[in-house]
Amino acid sequence: MDIVHDKTLATKQKALFINLDKDIYGSFAEIGAGQDVAGNFFKAGGASGTIAKTMSAYDMFYSDAIYGVSSDKRYVSEMRLLSMLEHEYGLLIERLADKRGATTKFFAFSDTIAALNYQKSNDAHGWMGVRFQLEPNGLYNDVILHVKLLDNENTLQQQAVGVLGVNLMYACFNYYSDPAIFIRSLMDDLSTDRIQIDMIRFEGPGFVHVDNRLMSLRLVKFGFSDVAVFGPEGKNLPPMDALYKKNIVVIRGRFRPLVNVHMDMLKNGVKQFMEEPGLDKENVLVIAELTLQALKERNATEKEDIDEKDFLDRVDILCSLGQTVMISNFHEYYKLVAYLSRITKLKMGMVLGYPNLEYIFGEEHYKDLPGGILESFATLFSRNVKLFIYPTLRNGVILNCLRFSPPPHLIDLYRYLIANDKIEDITHYNERHLQIQTDNVLMMIKEGNKAWEDLVPPEVAAIIKERFLFGYHIDNKSADGEQQIA
Repeated sequence: MDIVHDKTLATKQKALFINLDKDIYGSFAEIGAGQDVAGNFFKAGGASGTIAKTMSAYDMFYSDAIYGVSSDKRYVSEMRLLSMLEHEYGLLIERLADKRGATTKFFAFSDTIAALNYQKSNDAHGWMGVRFQLEPNGLYNDVILHVKLLDNENTLQQQAVGVLGVNLMYACFNYYSDPAIFIRSLMDDLSTDRIQIDMIRFEGPGFVHVDNRLMSLRLVKFGFSDVAVFGPEGKNLPPMDALYKKNIVVIRGRFRPLVNVHMDMLKNGVKQFMEEPGLDKENVLVIAELTLQALKERNATEKEDIDEKDFLDRVDILCSLGQTVMISNFHEYYKLVAYLSRITKLKMGMVLGYPNLEYIFGEEHYKDLPGGILESFATLFSRNVKLFIYPTLRNGVILNCLRFSPPPHLIDLYRYLIANDKIEDITHYNERHLQIQTDNVLMMIKEGNKAWEDLVPPEVAAIIKERFLFGYHIDNKSADGEQQIA
């Protein structure tokens, strides 16, 4: 039976629905933002049929005594959340499994939240998760998420946490078979002006077919977050943790597919960035960034929406090369830099192709800003960031920073940025790679022109052929037994 997202259900109705289900029973443990999740279940009525225990452990020594001392010494962290879930769920099974395990789907809900402090000087965020059974005596499943709280009052943030917690509980038991509806339902009775969910992870036998990288994509696609990040092994990462106090190098592209020119840009751009003074070379994070707009760029005959398989094809290749991948909703570079600068104050590098430099100086892209291009540049270049420009071959001429001619009234501004070391040419590059055009490589793959294999890294060619990516396919064996590329 198809799952239907019932958007008419209010928070109290969802809590009551759970309370009236005699098979669902468990505990709530909340730290840092009141007891609003459990409070919603109490206020809905019938909570005695659902709640075995609620608790808070605000004092650090009490928290450590119950859940253990985290190796990272942090109390609002994924590690703390997981220790809470492990402890609380373990107690349920230990104390109640013999008495009611045959008829009960146990759950443990936990959150650890840093809500807005009295001075309103902190970044309000937190972790939330549920460990739960989908059938009595079944194996447990986990849903873990990281949330940013955007309300400007502590009490409003607590209320938002309470609503989100009820939505999460309801989704775990009612929308688990449809992850897209599951994620959408988390914002019921909420808005992205109040919270952002920038990481979610599904684990357990009930979610064996869920690809958490797609879940990252959907968070950004649905507008629940501006950014999602995951590592080379495909594990979703909270951006605040992954990017915090890092020297970040970003290369943006469609990567459809990743070709030799991308690798040349990345290798030489990162090499030049590493030569910057005062850089901690052991603390550099290289990110391959895909924007939503790049993911939606299709041929006219294809769908306009994001092709999720096509997205995973690109990500599989990037991850196989050890890349950390970011999906963002920041088409303009100044917006990306502004976001990253809120997380890290350390030096950042942006590796760009020459056409991106032309785009950045295109005033038509900033018509919606009151201050126009100057406002965007104030955001982009006032931060601790430097642009590394990779050349482009156009009409037989290699174009770089020295050959760039901005509009006459912007020439002095451009010279200022060059003189102040905000923009720099990538000086070492393989000139042969300048001939490579990604769209041409994609066409060659689809048409079966073997020459494409020399235009991508060997590892990429192997993955494309092994997994039949980007339209690559092989006809049946010919009469002489040789396989022919279609």
